[in-house]
Amino acid sequence: MQKNETAIVTIEDIGVNGEGIGRVDGYTLFIKDAVIGDVAEVKVTKAKKNYGYARLMRVITPSKDRVEPVCPHARRCGGCQIQEMSYERQLAFKQAKVKGNLERIGGFSPEVTEKTMDPIVGMDEPFYYRNKAQFPFGTDKAGNPVTGFYAGRTHDIIENTDCALGISVNKEILELTLEFMKRYKIASYNETTGEGLIRHALIRYGFKTGEIMVCYVINGKKIPYAEVLVEKLSAIKGMTSITISPNRNRTNVIMGETYETLWGQGYITDYIGDVRYQISPLSFYQVNPAQTEKLYGLALEYAQLSGHETVWDLYCGIGTISLFLAQQAREVQGVEIVPQAIEDARRNAEINGIENARFYVGKAEEVLPKYYENYAKEHPGEHAHADVIVVDPPRKGCEESLLRTMVEMEPERIVYVSCDSATLARDLKFLCGEGGYRLEKWRAVDQFPMTVHVETIVLIQKKNS
Repeated sequence: MQKNETAIVTIEDIGVNGEGIGRVDGYTLFIKDAVIGDVAEVKVTKAKKNYGYARLMRVITPSKDRVEPVCPHARRCGGCQIQEMSYERQLAFKQAKVKGNLERIGGFSPEVTEKTMDPIVGMDEPFYYRNKAQFPFGTDKAGNPVTGFYAGRTHDIIENTDCALGISVNKEILELTLEFMKRYKIASYNETTGEGLIRHALIRYGFKTGEIMVCYVINGKKIPYAEVLVEKLSAIKGMTSITISPNRNRTNVIMGETYETLWGQGYITDYIGDVRYQISPLSFYQVNPAQTEKLYGLALEYAQLSGHETVWDLYCGIGTISLFLAQQAREVQGVEIVPQAIEDARRNAEINGIENARFYVGKAEEVLPKYYENYAKEHPGEHAHADVIVVDPPRKGCEESLLRTMVEMEPERIVYVSCDSATLARDLKFLCGEGGYRLEKWRAVDQFPMTVHVETIVLIQKKNS
């Protein structure tokens, strides 16, 4: 097909970025805002040899799974890719996506994936679930400050202070901030010129504690008339922490490397299960607390701890899974590359009176092999052993050197938590191939309703056990 050509297509699937997938005489088109089952008229915007991209012109026959989006900005905004699809269909799509990757990339047979699969864990209320949001600031044509979210694949801000995935207090905080900026003529940051002050507002909320944090990312050292802003924000019920994080770098990285407390304390607290966590502006903390509690409950179930095990938790962050596991293990060793996260993890262990969890700063793919090597030197004829290894890597998955060390430590069970089922499947192919493990069970958990993203938790077991 050629650019600007139109066609009638039936949407058969969804791509990794949420685009509908249709075909015209075998030629694949990716169409934003289309839902599986739609029959639509589309116009080609970019044509390559074997595939192209098209704009949705009109829906001729709506899919039975098409719904009216809750948010009026859903089609333009880059935050929700599949809000126009019924939630039941979203869950089915995500489960099929994980299953397909396990079979296509991991090499598992359909019989194995069916036998080991548990139903996806969805939400009763798939909106207003985010405990964290980062709002970019910009300037409209009239010169007024605006905030909202970026349009898909751009840095054009769609004005919106009331995201349907976030908490209701976001609107009050953002509108108060915009009013303050306008009154005192405080400019939004301009990515093109590098001028202006307010770059982002980070808002965090403790669903169980009701504590609120606001952190302004600024292109400077301070906010003029900050005492006025603080007075207004601190009057909001639940406000606990008001901070700034300087970031003068011309970069897409949102947060600065440090933060300064303007009012209250430099953190909020929240709970996952019975474990209490301190969360700073720079802390990594799962954004969906309701689903996180279910996910970590599954991790604990899959680990099958009796109280006698040595557990390694790789990519442990601020110790969220580690401290969950430490309640039922003999000892837990956590590894994380971010020093601030390890400080948080140690503090969180202390807050909860947990003394059987230790944390190490470094790359998991360096720390674990080095530990294994040093143990063999210090204990001739022996090798380091773990009863259970839990791994929760970034989207890129694990390096093969780390997977090999994990196998050499001969854990009875490995619990793999993944935010990318493609790299998960790749790593499982090694672990369940030459690694000598078998797939016992897996389950998708919908941490991010209205988006194409899904978490997966997997249990693999040594074949000879």
